[in-house]
Amino acid sequence: MKPFIDPEEIWGFINNAKPSKERVRGIISKSLDKQRLTMEETAVLVQASDPGLVEEIKEGAKILKEKVYGQRIVLFAPLYIGNLCINKCAYCGFKSTNKAIRRITLTNEDLVAQVKALEDAGQKRLILVYGEHPTYDARFIAETVRIVYSVHSGPGEIRRVNINAAPMDIDGFRIIKDSKIGTYQVFQETYHEETYAKVHLGGIKRNYEWRLTALDRAQEAGIDDVGIGALFGLYDWRFEVLGLVRHTNHFEAVYNVGPHTISFPRIQYASQLNIDKSHIVSDAEFTRLVAILRLAVPYTGLILTAREPASIRDEILQFGVSQIDGGTNIEMGGYAKQEQAGAQDIDMEQFQINDNRSLNEIMEELIQHDYIPSFCTSCYRRGRTGEHFMEFSVPGFIKKFCQPNALLTLAEYLEDYAPEATRVMGYNLIQKKLAEMDEDSFKNSLTEKLDLVKEGKRDLYF
Repeated sequence: MKPFIDPEEIWGFINNAKPSKERVRGIISKSLDKQRLTMEETAVLVQASDPGLVEEIKEGAKILKEKVYGQRIVLFAPLYIGNLCINKCAYCGFKSTNKAIRRITLTNEDLVAQVKALEDAGQKRLILVYGEHPTYDARFIAETVRIVYSVHSGPGEIRRVNINAAPMDIDGFRIIKDSKIGTYQVFQETYHEETYAKVHLGGIKRNYEWRLTALDRAQEAGIDDVGIGALFGLYDWRFEVLGLVRHTNHFEAVYNVGPHTISFPRIQYASQLNIDKSHIVSDAEFTRLVAILRLAVPYTGLILTAREPASIRDEILQFGVSQIDGGTNIEMGGYAKQEQAGAQDIDMEQFQINDNRSLNEIMEELIQHDYIPSFCTSCYRRGRTGEHFMEFSVPGFIKKFCQPNALLTLAEYLEDYAPEATRVMGYNLIQKKLAEMDEDSFKNSLTEKLDLVKEGKRDLYF
């Protein structure tokens, strides 16, 4: 396959961009019509450094997010399965040369205990994370997925398992697909090949093209729900934004479907971190690039993780983020331990997290700001994935399903897990959102389903 990332092309777009007020405003207007931006248009936004234009970009991102997704924010939790790794990545605590890290792979019993703890907190969606090691082959991953789905604690169940793991060959991706996963994530880390070589010093991950084409193999294997990402801080953030857009273009051109999600983790402290810090992304640049990504790919989910502190997460939620993790613990086996919140053992973790709030604290924060916390997984049950998802989401129709389904999963959480104060806040929000809906048969059906949730029915969706 011919590489679809051309550094000269990307820098050409950036260096030739002319971000006049009229041009920037025209591009924002195009995005607000829910049209994908071109590479050239995205480059204009990344070069628009005038403070007034930056604020207009952020305001456009806020409006667009409401148009496409409404006020719902999807919640999930990461669950680390094993930290064995054969790679030597300069930015990662799991690097094979780090002797301080205690290497652990969860046993089946450990895995069940972790999932029960997550279910008892109210989680419904997980992303399983694996180091890159021969132990974690396709059959191992598929078996861990089956175990997760089999665990039920009280009213709890995991309804969606996503994967963050090494690239596979096509046969390996097929095996994992058969275990009924949701999204498969492979982050390129940096799209700049020269920088990629500098920070990947050994192991199979050193192969830039094998990683770049990983999700093409996933698509060939029938996994039409994929997630891409870049680790911001390794190279110029403007180049990485254009790299993500170019990757999106590639999927649309070849498979007629863009990535389901884009992630944009930012470098945080890790055990034996050893990188060139000249490209570290400031808070101002970070909030700005998220807004640009929202405008560039209106229909694609944007994921913001607990790498970021609560203050940054709360701010960036406004600019188009649609998914966040909550109650996050990335210590191996950490969810089942009864340790004080906020205590991190960096020699048991891949990197430092900076938002240690519990799931319920994040639920309350979202509700107070008029967001609808959502554990919805209906699209995967209804077959609204891949190209079918785009049929709904590109014109913005997905909002019709997302918000009602979010209200239903919020009601489940309020009934099964929430303290009384959260329960009152949550039901006040539900009543407010119902009052904002048009009076029609769809609203009547939603009201009936909410009543059924109160009566003990679960897993209701549109």
